[in-house]
Amino acid sequence: MTIEAKVNARVAEVTDRIIRRSHDSRARYLDRIANAASTPVRRRLGCANQAHAFAACGGHDKKLMQDGHVPSLGIVTAYNDMLSAHQPYERFPELIRRSARAAGGVAQVAGGVPAMCDGITQGEAGMELSLFSREVIALSTAIALSHQTFDAAVFLGICDKIVPGLVIGALSFGHLPAVFIPSGPMTSGLANDAKAKIRQAYAEGKVGRDALLEAEAQAYHGAGTCTFYGTANTNQMLMEIMGLQLPGASFVNPNTPLRDALTCAATERALDITSLGNQYIPIGRVLDERAFVNGIVGLHATGGSTNLTLHLVAMGAAAGLTLTWDDFADLAEVTPLIARIYPNGSADVNHFHAAGGMSFLIRELLAAGLLHRDALTVCGAGLDAYLQEPRLDVEGRLTWRDGPAASGDTAVLRGTSDPFQTTGGLRVLNGSLGRAVIKTSAVAPQRHVIEAPARVFHCQEDLQRSFAAGELTGDMIAVVRFQGPKANGMPELHKLMPLLGVLQDRGLKVALVTDGRLSGASGKVPTAIHVTPEAADGGAIARIRDGDVIRLDAETGRLDVLVAPGEWAARACAQADLSAAHTGIGRELFGFFRERVSCADRGASVFVT
Repeated sequence: MTIEAKVNARVAEVTDRIIRRSHDSRARYLDRIANAASTPVRRRLGCANQAHAFAACGGHDKKLMQDGHVPSLGIVTAYNDMLSAHQPYERFPELIRRSARAAGGVAQVAGGVPAMCDGITQGEAGMELSLFSREVIALSTAIALSHQTFDAAVFLGICDKIVPGLVIGALSFGHLPAVFIPSGPMTSGLANDAKAKIRQAYAEGKVGRDALLEAEAQAYHGAGTCTFYGTANTNQMLMEIMGLQLPGASFVNPNTPLRDALTCAATERALDITSLGNQYIPIGRVLDERAFVNGIVGLHATGGSTNLTLHLVAMGAAAGLTLTWDDFADLAEVTPLIARIYPNGSADVNHFHAAGGMSFLIRELLAAGLLHRDALTVCGAGLDAYLQEPRLDVEGRLTWRDGPAASGDTAVLRGTSDPFQTTGGLRVLNGSLGRAVIKTSAVAPQRHVIEAPARVFHCQEDLQRSFAAGELTGDMIAVVRFQGPKANGMPELHKLMPLLGVLQDRGLKVALVTDGRLSGASGKVPTAIHVTPEAADGGAIARIRDGDVIRLDAETGRLDVLVAPGEWAARACAQADLSAAHTGIGRELFGFFRERVSCADRGASVFVT
């Protein structure tokens, strides 16, 4: 079904200014990938080079590779069997190889990339490597594709830094078609709100560790992504709405016939769109300004992860596009929140999918003129294909049908005419403390403005100790600083949420201000994150003292310290001994990253100056 709607004026305005701002860098990028596309390398490799490339192939594949007239598909995989979301990828390469043969091509695993689980490293030293793992994944992707023997690539990755890293790496080979293949969410376990209550009860000492571990095990109980709407599932929404996945592929459960059929279809599609045929669709052309604007709109409409305010900026830069937080802020003002998935509600992504999922979401946003309908995707020109959803017919064959015209559960998913709130779930803050991001979609409206004295901490452990000692008894804005990318890699501070939630439930006015990150599942406590400039870079957050009154105003988009201007200007920045955060658990290997990394609103990337 075709939906005609004029593009919203704000959406058009933001898109146009990205085009103007990025004119020179985007032109250089497109010239580079055009030059790469005009000189296909595999067919001119030396005989020894080619022999090495297919030496381990089976006889049939080796013959096809030796003849050199069939498309060759590279598989870049983030498989490991520790991440629940990535464990199903163990069997994907063989599925892809078989599908490629059936379609007249050849597929090989080109390389693997690291995949760490933020859920395991939360609150631990390893979390300080998490954000930088995105850059390592991008570098590993480039190495995998550097053999220059492939006509297209498929990418197996889902979780937090993994998809952005794969995208950045793929864009460095922007002349190649790229299709992303998810594995899907685990089936629903213990409800997310029930899990949150157990976590808070544990923080208050009302239940023991055994009860907490049992609840966590019931929530995270099988293969697939965690079912809350954190960064991993936000990534999947983005890959679909930005046109890098097949329609309806994001939230089909792992190890099911439909999931396998979608994996096979994605393989076939990747082979269809190489430069050897008539439908050449390279990733560097797919990810243009329209795709990124569509992605930001999807982020706001679903109340997605705050981490994407970093990742989308870094991904855009890899395509020669300059995105700013102002683009996010301006699009949020015209994008209604039409999904409620935990932590923005009680439902999980399986409920979202059952209520209509991506096809309904895209249908509503298109009808409201909030998406670029003509954006290029791996399915061709336009988002119309993404109004369909996959099914298996009675003979087990993959078919497509129109997605639902109405939501199956308006407590989870609504139309744009009856949104949960009229603006998106993210807000950019500006003020005397710099710039920051706040996720408002899960915060009660009466808590969108908090004015309270500061309690300053230089690490999350100090705040945890103060809580355990019963020292946090009044209204406060907790300032946790020296957590930015230059300081210690910008870890997530998700472990602070249960105890801050306890204080809030006791009737206190509570908020958090930090130059660190929070999990994509950050929830009910108002939190200004990604404060930039960061404390380690001389940012204003380093001047705050205990007792300073801070005003966090998510309604007007302000973050200010209420100190007399003369006194504030005369203050020196606090210093912190960060040496303990620079060694151990591999952190000593990332000194270059900490020195090189850009500020948060430039993507916190070593590739962006």
